[in-house]
Amino acid sequence: QVQLVQSGGGLVQPGGSLRLSCAVSGLTTDFYSIGWFRQAPEKARKWFSCIRASDNKTKYEDFVKGRFTLSRDDAKNTVYLQMNSLKPDDTAKYYCAAETGRCSVLANNYHYWGQGTQVTVSS
Repeated sequence: QVQLVQSGGGLVQPGGSLRLSCAVSGLTTDFYSIGWFRQAPEKARKWFSCIRASDNKTKYEDFVKGRFTLSRDDAKNTVYLQMNSLKPDDTAKYYCAAETGRCSVLANNYHYWGQGTQVTVSS
């Protein structure tokens, strides 16, 4: 059974930082790309980043470039999302998801999903 378990969300002030974790069981993360999506209130779920299978190359949407960083810990089978310089517009529920492709931006290509974790950026 494949499971993606997320942690690390919470409330942070603008300009602050959070690190989200996506712990994967039932598969080896090196064989799967791990994509990240977020969904703000009353908005559609939106892709914003991915770490690619095998070579760990990363992709970022423009609005998070320079602020968010993905990394992979193979020993723990966990992907981390370091979020710095957080803005109120970053407030959303954050999801990690796994696919066998090379970092698709399409949610339908991801077959395994974490439960999501809320990130709220507010003074």
